[in-house]
Amino acid sequence: MRIIILDRDGVINYDSPAYIKSPAEWRPIPGSLDAIARFTRAGYRVMIASNQSGLGRGLFDVPALDTINDELRARLASLGGRIDAIFYCPHLPSDGCDCRKPEPGLFWQIAALPGVNLREALAVGDSLRDLQAAASAGVETALVRTGNGARTEETGDVPAGVRVFDDLAAVADHYLFRAN
Repeated sequence: MRIIILDRDGVINYDSPAYIKSPAEWRPIPGSLDAIARFTRAGYRVMIASNQSGLGRGLFDVPALDTINDELRARLASLGGRIDAIFYCPHLPSDGCDCRKPEPGLFWQIAALPGVNLREALAVGDSLRDLQAAASAGVETALVRTGNGARTEETGDVPAGVRVFDDLAAVADHYLFRAN
């Protein structure tokens, strides 16, 4: 089964240095929801792996995060798309957990799901830590220039072999065309 693992903030929706704390602050990047719907229709299982340190900082709580994710799911459903599972790290960078990217813990949680083979997955992120976490778990990676992606690309730290795309819609164009 084909699997795509997406970072949320900066890949699916606009990011904010003040964190996305409510559905009113959650705004999809143009084309991202349609891209997810296209992956869904092509038979992909779509997962999210996201650092959400705003929880650990006390900026929002789990019910608020669930409401944001419910908004994402509802908007996707109206386009024929879906998110199969959402995994997030609630910890602060200083907590030293294994689930905060660049550590691969969120990917190991995804790997524990029935039918998931990370060697057949694609991870899409907008930061070096997204790429590092996926690579540590043996997942093919792609960088989008949305969110922090353009800045990540400019640093020159993008690992060799990582494909770079303008946005999630371009990722869908490439991978779904390639599959046909």
